Amino acid sequence: MGNCFSDVKGGQQAIGGSVRAGGGGHGGSAASGPNDAVDYFFRAKGEHALFMPIELSLSASKLRDRDITSKSDPMAVIFTKRRNGKLEEIGRTEVIMNSLDPSWIQKINVTYQFEIVQHLVFQVYDVDTKYHNLPVKMLNLEDQDFLGEASCVVSEIVTKRERSLTLNLHSRGRPGFKHLGTLTVRAEEPVASRNTVEITFRCSALENKDLLSKSDPFLRISRTVETGGSVPICKTEVVNNNLNPIWKPVQLTMQQFVSKENPLVIECFDFNDSGNHQLIGKLQKSVAELETLYQSKSGAKFISPSSGFRRHEKVLKSQIIVEVYVEKQLYSFLDYISSGFELNFMVAVDFTDRCFPAWGFGGRTPDCSVSHCFNLNGSPSEFEVEGVDGMMAAYTSALHNVALAGPTLFGQVINKAADIARGSVSCNYAKYYILLIITDGVVTDLQETMDSVVRASDLPLSILIVGVGNANFKEMEILDADNGRRLESSTGRIATRDIVQFVPMREVHGGEISVVRALLEELPSQFLSYVRSKDIKPLNMS
Repeated sequence: MGNCFSDVKGGQQAIGGSVRAGGGGHGGSAASGPNDAVDYFFRAKGEHALFMPIELSLSASKLRDRDITSKSDPMAVIFTKRRNGKLEEIGRTEVIMNSLDPSWIQKINVTYQFEIVQHLVFQVYDVDTKYHNLPVKMLNLEDQDFLGEASCVVSEIVTKRERSLTLNLHSRGRPGFKHLGTLTVRAEEPVASRNTVEITFRCSALENKDLLSKSDPFLRISRTVETGGSVPICKTEVVNNNLNPIWKPVQLTMQQFVSKENPLVIECFDFNDSGNHQLIGKLQKSVAELETLYQSKSGAKFISPSSGFRRHEKVLKSQIIVEVYVEKQLYSFLDYISSGFELNFMVAVDFTDRCFPAWGFGGRTPDCSVSHCFNLNGSPSEFEVEGVDGMMAAYTSALHNVALAGPTLFGQVINKAADIARGSVSCNYAKYYILLIITDGVVTDLQETMDSVVRASDLPLSILIVGVGNANFKEMEILDADNGRRLESSTGRIATRDIVQFVPMREVHGGEISVVRALLEELPSQFLSYVRSKDIKPLNMS
């Protein structure tokens, strides 16, 4: 979950419809309201898949010369390869005249998605002289001389320390046949995507909307658009029973607010369990105006919009104050990975049934005891296996030596993974751990598992759970905080962040998205939530 999208009150995400006047209390019935589209926006755009815009710059060396009286006039074209193998063009460079070692100026915009394998194909053409006066997008590629092609996946580029990858050009469809020069691809993130402001808001003298207690306020911030509407970009957490709340800092990126002069709509709601949140007041301020409020140590008054019985807006006594305003550079997932941060993989396999690295749980080991965390390779001390082949070999061996047992307990495995992650922190290692749990059973130790997850939420660890088979995995959804319910331990401690992603195999098998994609879509945001909460910078950043 991103910082800006975690409205939590007692573990309940503040989503749903909004009402502007009347009723509301916590006991109201659920109702579908005008905020349903907003909730979809947050789920689809903010809380799940992490999309990172990157710009690709291209250069080539030692191209073939196809012209007789001069050198080739090269142009590069970038395609993405779809799952069906078809190529879809995404951009072209300009034409460089008389050069076998061109460095193109035109950059190609690509959206990087961590959870998807994105295949790119680069083709270089010598543009015929008679077409030089045409815009490049109008050129028919079949009329140009083909100079060579190369292919890669986006992750190969962005994970390089310099985000630069050099590829050998070859004949179309014949990668190992003949080298026709080289193509170098460099990836950069737009500067605007790195600029961010961190703001701490507080309010004073909010209007009380509850009868038996005080309001439970949260803020929603939206960006105005040219069509006259607004697009939500950020929400705070809910502060319980408080008319003078101060919220945790929120971060707004340049991508979200576009310009410091662009008006933002700031709305304050009273949270209701029904999802029918009641509007307390709203106002409109740009980021520049919020900075001015901070510098002048002054507040801005909310207004109550006009309604059926009141034609004019009402200025309220309630005020919003900018307690802290800081401009900073926001490091991205790519900054950390390309600087040398490691993502370390750990796997736990359910032995309560014959479902399919290195720990098993719920199995009866050769010493006749039921273990809920044993080394998959059979070693009493070493739990590591080498690669996927090593994991599969260890699993196959374990099937012959470990009897299928039960119940399905996750707590010990999560604690073991947490111990490894905790040890990495104490040694200041730049590592983040991913525990994959494969299970076909309903978790039996739900509260113990919740306690383990809450304790681990402050560590460099994410937990990916795959549910195999037709079991009722309803309780697994409690562990996955996609509905905004922060986990709470038996002692009342709230998880500092969401670290669990659960995917039932039956819901994605044979569908449009793969199990891998469904599992990995939240990982970048979980990683960023950890490093940002600890103020950890990439390795090559001061």
